[in-house]
Amino acid sequence: MEFGCFDSGMRAIMEAYHDFAGVYDELMDNTPYELWGERLDALIGKYGVSAPERDSEDILDSEKNLVVDLGCGTGTLTELMYQKGYDMIGVDVSESMLNIAMEKKEKNGSEILYLLQDMRELELYSTVGTVFSVCDSLNYILEEEELLAVFSLVNNYLFPGGIFIFDFNTAYKYREVIGDTTIAENRDDCSFIWENFYDPEEEINEYDLTIFVREENDRFRRFTETHFQRGYTVEQMAKLVEKSGMTILEMMDADTGTAVTDTSERVYVVAREQGKKMPG
Repeated sequence: MEFGCFDSGMRAIMEAYHDFAGVYDELMDNTPYELWGERLDALIGKYGVSAPERDSEDILDSEKNLVVDLGCGTGTLTELMYQKGYDMIGVDVSESMLNIAMEKKEKNGSEILYLLQDMRELELYSTVGTVFSVCDSLNYILEEEELLAVFSLVNNYLFPGGIFIFDFNTAYKYREVIGDTTIAENRDDCSFIWENFYDPEEEINEYDLTIFVREENDRFRRFTETHFQRGYTVEQMAKLVEKSGMTILEMMDADTGTAVTDTSERVYVVAREQGKKMPG
């Protein structure tokens, strides 16, 4: 089962992920991180200015080679991209998730910088060549104005000609596929019940998670969380990207890698910095 990643920028979400962080990797064990890493690497190679070169003596080259994982969660994909040779920065709003990412960093000896930040208030120390945000992190931004603010900040920190790669779950997916459904999975050490409630007027999906975790003496601890995600259309996303000052280079169906259709459930977008332009 695939859950969304975790840089919503909302205090309620941040608090909810305190308990969920400890079981997140176990419940996400079928997520195709390797495939996502290969796709990101290919898109950066095709469109981007970032290069997996280390020890550059030119400060501008050093900035160009930086890659930001926006909404990095527990750092699994951040680590994969680091292993491909990129200079990685991971940003997330959940301290609990970042603690797990830091444990992976220490175990692997990775040189990754992790920042505890709300993506709506992104603050980097330099420009970067690439920013990516996958696993529907952006669907946790429920207001178009706030999503525009995120896109504008990304554009502001992109190296000239740098790229932003992100995915999002479509309104179609919430409305027709997962809305008003209940999903359950029973495992030996961790099980869950996932109940969805979709509001078509607000285009917001509420999902209530009930999770059971095995602890000492074979006792199970039960905890519940409520999450909210908004479904966006391709047209809405395109408008916000362009209004932020970036130009869209490519859109694709995330599942097939082909052109987007009316029934695409997750969409990949590649956009390029075209000069700094704040909304107004």
